[in-house]
Amino acid sequence: MKATVMYKAGDVRVENVPDAAIQEPTDALVRVTRACICGSDLWPYKDLGPDAPPRVMGHEAIGVVEDVGAEVANVRKGEFVIMPFAFSDGTCEFCREGLNTSCIHGGFFGNPQIAGAQAEAVRVPQADGTLYAVPVQEDHAVTASLLTLSDVMGTGFHAALMAAVDEGDKVAVVGDGAVGLCAVIAANLLGAEQIIIMGRHPARIELAKDFGATEVVSERDDEAVERVRELTGGHGVHAVLECVGSEQSMLTSMRIVRPGGAVGRVGVPHYDAVPEAANTFFQNVTVGGGPAPVRAYIEELLPPVLDGTIEPGRVFDRVAMLDEVPDGYRAMNERESIKVMIKPS
Repeated sequence: MKATVMYKAGDVRVENVPDAAIQEPTDALVRVTRACICGSDLWPYKDLGPDAPPRVMGHEAIGVVEDVGAEVANVRKGEFVIMPFAFSDGTCEFCREGLNTSCIHGGFFGNPQIAGAQAEAVRVPQADGTLYAVPVQEDHAVTASLLTLSDVMGTGFHAALMAAVDEGDKVAVVGDGAVGLCAVIAANLLGAEQIIIMGRHPARIELAKDFGATEVVSERDDEAVERVRELTGGHGVHAVLECVGSEQSMLTSMRIVRPGGAVGRVGVPHYDAVPEAANTFFQNVTVGGGPAPVRAYIEELLPPVLDGTIEPGRVFDRVAMLDEVPDGYRAMNERESIKVMIKPS
């Protein structure tokens, strides 16, 4: 089968690899109908060392179940399913608490150990606890939005929950990528009164406004902090949704949150320590977040997707066939595209 393989920074190829197949009795085999490139895929695209082992990329997908292992009970052949970016058994202590990304039998797709879904098919470990069957056909009108439930919409929602967004809150979203845009949707869903999108790309800003952003801050660093405070009566926001992962974005987040507020961080951290820790300690600021347990959020987010209340699939602004995926990486890395959807066939 064909799959996307990353060898080192900037070196992404579409190659023939061994067919995905059932290896464990708890596995399922899924024919991928749609996958996508994630912003977090750009980190190895920029800095994966030449000595690192190659890996089949991709951790977001929807598709059709082609086969199941002997111990799979809840997933059936022919079902159309969402594949979250992390696999989990659904029964361990952490899964029962809704933290599927910490499953004791779980893990993540798209690494040297577990092949990813930017491919024609993917093996899904712990299929019963991982896959979520949806009551629509694979060519449904909301296909793009269903795909976001495998990661970016659930991750934006996680940021909002970790920052305790509530009715009437003032919220700032740091980052105008797909996760940041979905975080705007999430803040709006949870009743935020003021939603400030922090970004500087015109097409993304317009989409953020469509999703519910009420103000835009395009400045950076000290000027950005000053502008947010101007927009919030001088005190900052109740909730910051940090959706980038850089040290600078986290520093900005910690400087614009008001006393007693919270920062929900979902950008994969590329810093060693949370900045401004001492200052925010004395302001009773809460910092939380991590890999979003998106499997736990699908049940809540699916109805507004199916009825059109939210349209997170609009974050996809380019569609690539499998052979075009390397150029999709380039386009996202060069900020030509917000998020690239992949059609394997």
